Amino acid sequence: MSNIIATEVVLPGRVEPEGLAVTTRVLPQPGPGEALVRMEATGVSFAEQQMRRGKYYDQPAFPFVPGYDVVGVVTAVGAGVDPALIGRRVAALTKIGGWSSHLAVPADDLVPVPDGLAADAAETFVVNGITAWQMLHGKAKARAGQTILVHGANGGVGSTLVQLARAAGIRVIGTASARNADAVAELGALPVDYRGDLAAQVRALAPGGVDAVFDHVGGPGIVDSFALLAPGGTLVSYGSAATKDEEGDSRLPVLKLFARLLWWNALPNNRSASFYNIWAGRRRRSRFQARLATDLGAVLDLAERGALHPQIAARIPLREAARALALAESGTVTGKVVIVADPES
Repeated sequence: MSNIIATEVVLPGRVEPEGLAVTTRVLPQPGPGEALVRMEATGVSFAEQQMRRGKYYDQPAFPFVPGYDVVGVVTAVGAGVDPALIGRRVAALTKIGGWSSHLAVPADDLVPVPDGLAADAAETFVVNGITAWQMLHGKAKARAGQTILVHGANGGVGSTLVQLARAAGIRVIGTASARNADAVAELGALPVDYRGDLAAQVRALAPGGVDAVFDHVGGPGIVDSFALLAPGGTLVSYGSAATKDEEGDSRLPVLKLFARLLWWNALPNNRSASFYNIWAGRRRRSRFQARLATDLGAVLDLAERGALHPQIAARIPLREAARALALAESGTVTGKVVIVADPES
């Protein structure tokens, strides 16, 4: 097999979306334990929006190829990898590197995509689905009959959280802008406008408080999120979007957030707070991979059976990744902006 010339989108430094560079390079054959994946769909998550600002907590040094996850077809495998993988559609959590027409991925990171699920649909449930599933069922341990509050219910993770919760019989209050209220309601949540008196709106729907809050915003608003918990409730924080444009050390807002969560847990208030990190436990590699495969498999199965519906804001070719990133950052869309293979790929 001849070497593959891969098209890649490179983040060269702290730039606006239009500063992304489209390049090509020759990929070697996959090494031992690796599989070569031809990208069919990747996407724009909040991580890439932070990375272009140099604000993602542990991002690599510039320049690099972003792309937190990928769905594609295996075209070649290295030594020690089952050749039966060739031709299979798979998904992988990559953290970086997904914005490429082809990429080498450790074969044991690959999760099979059900035959009945299209690549772009599956893509909306990789990082978003793992995150939502593990927060809902792992961190919060939410159960049928409870009420939860999901911030950014029209976003990628938020819309998946809403659907998973509703499928489990959980009542959902979802924050969004007024223009996205109908979309949030269609997902099965009770929409509230985050630009109004959010606490009053939530209290009107849940006078005794909510059983869990899922907050990716951080900043001062995290105090209101914690205050809205019912006795025994859980706050799950998984980001600091409110601080994405702050200057200075990118780690400082996260460390401040950690300190606040620890302080709340030290108080005798019958409520708990935790921070969700999708990469937690990765040092125990085999256990980490098994958990990811199980959780993503459960989400993809629900999607194939029609219990979850992909929320695709737009499908944009790889070479137009700058437009995809700008659209995702605009705050005007519901669901995930999906980057698809260029027509000639």
